Amino acid sequence: MSALANRAFVKMNGLGNEIVVVDMRKQPSAISAGEARAVAQPQGAPYDQMMVLYPPRMAGTESLVRIYNNDGSEAGACGNGMRCIASLVTKETGKDKLTFEVDGRVLNTWKNPDGQFTVDMGVPRFAWNEIPLAEQFRDTRAIELQIGPIDKPILHSPSVVNMGNPHAIFWVDDVNAYDLAKIGPLLEHHPIFPQRANITLCAVRSKEHLTIRTWERGAGLTKACGSAACAAAVAAARLRRTGRKVKVKLPGGELTIEWRESDDHVLMTGPVQYEREGKFDPALFTGAAKAGAA
Repeated sequence: MSALANRAFVKMNGLGNEIVVVDMRKQPSAISAGEARAVAQPQGAPYDQMMVLYPPRMAGTESLVRIYNNDGSEAGACGNGMRCIASLVTKETGKDKLTFEVDGRVLNTWKNPDGQFTVDMGVPRFAWNEIPLAEQFRDTRAIELQIGPIDKPILHSPSVVNMGNPHAIFWVDDVNAYDLAKIGPLLEHHPIFPQRANITLCAVRSKEHLTIRTWERGAGLTKACGSAACAAAVAAARLRRTGRKVKVKLPGGELTIEWRESDDHVLMTGPVQYEREGKFDPALFTGAAKAGAA
């Protein structure tokens, strides 16, 4: 039987980014790609990302967190999901400041007086082999990549950055003027991105405001992607289109992103919303474990 059968979960969202949280700190068990996909089905608990808490491995951390996209693949970061986890663990422990291990990194979170949560997303990475890209680019503020006719591309010259996940940010005037559901998958799987990439359209509204839409690697169109908001803010600041602190408007709402000058850490602040609790129906997982990493 699946490790997730009859397992309790909490359904939440961060600005419409659908999150399922599963606590395995007391009874840890591995989750296969097939099981993660099964959970995301309409008869399960549909999600963009599933955040799974495991027993801590590092001293001073609350837990190890593993993140699954709805296609069963694992993600290296999910800012909105981390705010959801921070909200739950803060309520459980009474501690406003928490530390988690995520994909080998240590992330700090804290609750603000207004009830919103901040996640320290760490330091962005810009080197071509850190993003990673399939070929070398000395300047990742704009790489040679386009989609559409050579003489009149639909999108071109994205900024690329790793914010725990690979991100490509295309600069546009209107983020709603493109069929991102069609363009997103093509760019996500472009050969230049050996680990695929999150694809973001970004419009600079002012020195303090950005608007974005994102096609998430492994999840598709989403109302909000926290790591994409961080990547867009950092990329805009690198190009001197904005300052180091901006409001980022996403389809689901607004995040505040600060690329802190003192240590280059990126801080993401925003709300969380509780939806419901439940238990996974064992019937969801018939054959899912056998599907494994397929």
